[in-house]
Amino acid sequence: MTAGGTRLRQRPSLEIERSLSGVVCGVDEVGKGSWAGPLVVCVAVLSPDIAEADFVARDSKSVSEKKREHLFAAVANQCAAWALGSATNGECDELGMSAAQRLATSRAFEELAQRDVRPDSAIVDGRWNFVSPNVPHVMMKVKADAASLSVAAASVLAKVSRDRVMRAAAEAHPHWSFATNKGYPCPKHRAGLRDHGVSPLHRTSWAFMENLGLR
Repeated sequence: MTAGGTRLRQRPSLEIERSLSGVVCGVDEVGKGSWAGPLVVCVAVLSPDIAEADFVARDSKSVSEKKREHLFAAVANQCAAWALGSATNGECDELGMSAAQRLATSRAFEELAQRDVRPDSAIVDGRWNFVSPNVPHVMMKVKADAASLSVAAASVLAKVSRDRVMRAAAEAHPHWSFATNKGYPCPKHRAGLRDHGVSPLHRTSWAFMENLGLR
């Protein structure tokens, strides 16, 4: 606690990574709760020749969008390898979120495998194992992005990459304020849906469609 009583945010470390054997990766996803756009999963393997104190990765939720953009290149450079996998909004509708999340994850690991990187262990944020059987050993941890540097790196890389996609999409689809809300619910997004209906990027099977009277 600080002198004013504010709880200090935990700094991610390599403690979990050191408890695992072989090549260790961190896995995180972004876009699961969005109404529009892709679901994105990142798999990140940190470079072994950088001291823990020098890693710049932070839980993406703990820093601003501007700060994440600033950190992106440095985080990427501190990875021995990293890869993204995504599932489109259409795939999320067709498959359901669980299967879409597994699909995006498999695509990320396939991308790593094409570079001859095959992790032995994965640290995954949350309680649900959407990573097996892509890696032999999976360690699940709630708020892993705040504890593990590998997951923190994956968190930043996934979030910034998806944010860039949604900002670019906003140019072609301006009515839903994707540049600011990234497809997540907010008053402007709801107003855009009410006034203009859905865009080609919306997940039309989601409950918001019925709740807003769009289906």
